Amino acid sequence: MTAIPLKSAPPPWTDRQRFLAACRCEVVDRPPVWLMRQAGRALPEYRQLKEKYTFVQLVQNPELAVEVTLQPVRRFGFDAAILFSDILVIPEALGQKYHFKETGGVQMDFTVRSPADIAALSVERVVERLNYVDRALRLLRRELGDRTALIGFSGSPWTLATFMMEGASVPKYSRALQLFREDPKTYYALAEKLTDAVTVYLQMQIAAGVDAVQLFDSHGGHLDPGEFPEASGRWMKEIIARIRTPAPASSGDLLCAGGAALVPGIPPVIVFSLGTHGNWSDLVGTGASVLGIDWQTSLAEARRQIPERVGLQGNLAPALICESTPEGVAREAHSILESMRGRAGHIFNLGHGLTPGAKLENIAALVDTVKNHR
Repeated sequence: MTAIPLKSAPPPWTDRQRFLAACRCEVVDRPPVWLMRQAGRALPEYRQLKEKYTFVQLVQNPELAVEVTLQPVRRFGFDAAILFSDILVIPEALGQKYHFKETGGVQMDFTVRSPADIAALSVERVVERLNYVDRALRLLRRELGDRTALIGFSGSPWTLATFMMEGASVPKYSRALQLFREDPKTYYALAEKLTDAVTVYLQMQIAAGVDAVQLFDSHGGHLDPGEFPEASGRWMKEIIARIRTPAPASSGDLLCAGGAALVPGIPPVIVFSLGTHGNWSDLVGTGASVLGIDWQTSLAEARRQIPERVGLQGNLAPALICESTPEGVAREAHSILESMRGRAGHIFNLGHGLTPGAKLENIAALVDTVKNHR
């Protein structure tokens, strides 16, 4: 009698495979997990580095940026690493430098106010000026190999404009909104430059080996629903369309530091737009592969309204990581996981970034809960 060969078990997922499959809304063994702002201020090993270096020095030194990026992956085993950097590297590359004040918050060297200020911003050298990001990402890709996914990112044009027009961190971001409402032509001039800059920046990141990119539209909620498509949505849509189109090898602006032409693949794009509750059609219309859902929004409701071809990322409240216990965090994480059961394309995350007061035991409980979910 001929023996029937036994079926071999499927090979285990790598963290990178799991993350990318979830971005494509494919069925995986469990949701992948990573956290916004996982690299940085919540970790004691990061605080040790901050005793020696400023934030900007950590961002601009490729080896140090790599170390900070890898710290949370080593400690917690996240499925994805996100580059340690800042959205304000784009304004700086355009000519508007920034630094962090001793009292906290960001201060820009000048404020963008007038058409002349906008005209003075230069897109031409963005990739050259951000070559330290290119170097850090290439080092990270080698370090992470095929084991762990690597995420790049940028601020959205709207969110960058709000910072650039205030010139600092402020309680209320109003100048960009006022410009958009009163002088849309001038706002569009700024948004167009920012769209060009973000596009070439993300193309550089893709060429350097990132697996996905995230657009942080952190100030999207400052806009009324009727304003969002023109002030923010259309520019993110254009960026996503352009990074999915291979750059022409002859395009001089799209050369990385080493002179090689940037010819991106088609990476998943995550859009995180804070506070735009219910603007699902506008957000889906950007062409995003995955939508980040903030903690103020029902993930179950988002699941009902967003097409199943679009992944969902989120959305535990960040405050729980600071204020709750490991048992409380595990319960809430389990509840979110159950609310998404049967929906392919869920990436577990917070509904905003980790804060400095995050408890390490709570982060560990969150990751363990997700990793043990079946």
